[in-house]
Amino acid sequence: MDVRAVKPDFQVGIVGAGFSGVVAALRLKQSNRNAFVILEQADSPGGTWRDNTYPGCACDVPSNLYSISTAPNPNWSQAYSSQTEILEYLKRVIADHKLEPHIRYNSDVTQLEFLEREGCWRITDRAGKTVTVRSVILGMGPFSRPSWPKIPGLESFAGVKLHSARWDHSIDLSSKRVGIIGTGASAVQIVPEIVSSVAHLTVFQRSAAWIGDRMNGKIPGAKKEQYQRLPWLQALERNVLYWVMEARGNLFTGNKTIHNFFKSQSLKKLEREVPNPELRSKLTPNYEFGCKRILSSDDYLPCFGRENVTLETDAILEVTATGIRTANAQHEFDVLICATGFEVASISNDMKIIGLGGRELLSEWRERGTMEAYKGSSVSGFPNLNFMLGPNTGLGHSSMISIMEAQANYIMGYTQLLEQNANAYLDVKLEIQREHNAQLQTQFVGTVWASGCKSWYINSSGKNTTLYPRLVQAFRNRTRGVNPLEYELVKLS
Repeated sequence: MDVRAVKPDFQVGIVGAGFSGVVAALRLKQSNRNAFVILEQADSPGGTWRDNTYPGCACDVPSNLYSISTAPNPNWSQAYSSQTEILEYLKRVIADHKLEPHIRYNSDVTQLEFLEREGCWRITDRAGKTVTVRSVILGMGPFSRPSWPKIPGLESFAGVKLHSARWDHSIDLSSKRVGIIGTGASAVQIVPEIVSSVAHLTVFQRSAAWIGDRMNGKIPGAKKEQYQRLPWLQALERNVLYWVMEARGNLFTGNKTIHNFFKSQSLKKLEREVPNPELRSKLTPNYEFGCKRILSSDDYLPCFGRENVTLETDAILEVTATGIRTANAQHEFDVLICATGFEVASISNDMKIIGLGGRELLSEWRERGTMEAYKGSSVSGFPNLNFMLGPNTGLGHSSMISIMEAQANYIMGYTQLLEQNANAYLDVKLEIQREHNAQLQTQFVGTVWASGCKSWYINSSGKNTTLYPRLVQAFRNRTRGVNPLEYELVKLS
């Protein structure tokens, strides 16, 4: 059989209909590439903004920047949007740009296999349905796998147990004794929302968080009307906001002046909102400002001044049938909330990605204890495949949509190069990938992320596989185009 006669079902297959998948699909549409399919595991789009519905769920990046540049929303209701508003926005983008016909819902992808002779990928879902595509864009996102805490006895708890990423709205917390494990971004939003209704809330803190002012507020109707009449004004404000956040991002990468300024602001906020010196001491981080994710909230810290709130800093020894035991106490609960985030830096996915010679990507990453890609997109040995928000693409200071759009630019260049070579496939050279990642790791030296704290940015082997060690603009510059010399062009025989 002549392999050139084999025609895939689609030119491009996108896995995931969250922000990553939608950004990639929009770029394909805008470049008049319509032969693509989006495979979504759930029965609706949205990704993390569909799955996370806990009380107070919202974005910690301003709305004007946490939106797709080619699909602005002049009707944001507040400076920082809620989960429901972001999900509605994403659904509206899908409808306005006619992406819905491209989406196949309830397609939980379990295996992707590269067919070397045909130069395309065969994608299989949990129901056994298959589709063939010439290239794949993986847009599952890093916040898709909830991380349950590894605490002895967790399964033995006889009360109600919730994870923040899988909230059960049928549970009534009114007048309940509630324990919440974790003090990260989810907990900081949940605590103020539930504190008034519960009988008592105990917050279990392993390490205190650096918290800055949020200064959220409603966007006036007059401003919305301005945005509708003058789209360039909203685009200008978005651009100004982008550069302000880029300047602030220097606090992470070694600028001591900017770092010390924002650190002092956080400490002043803590002193202002927690007048009790003993409590304030417990809520003061013991690691460098910015080493872990900096949170923003106007109402979290004051909660600890309430009579029905306890901050517990003793280590958890075990979970019992009725609550949590620490070294000095047994805490009894009706409801236990695990606000413990996601498995971002580790690899624990039941999907199989089979590349050249039968190699399985996630197994290789697990065995090596680290994830690695070229520019967060391509992986040597896995041709015609690109990640959105792959390894080392995360940010500590700005909108991840800026990274998605930069990666989409790169992937469009990759797609164009592939189209110019119809009877071939593209595989990034291993030495190029290794050199890129070695350089990335050296760039962490001197940043706050390398100052020694333990965070979800770091994998089990102590390597930062999550963050990009520079600012967004540096990433944009590196992903402006594809260098054909960095890829091996393999002709089909």
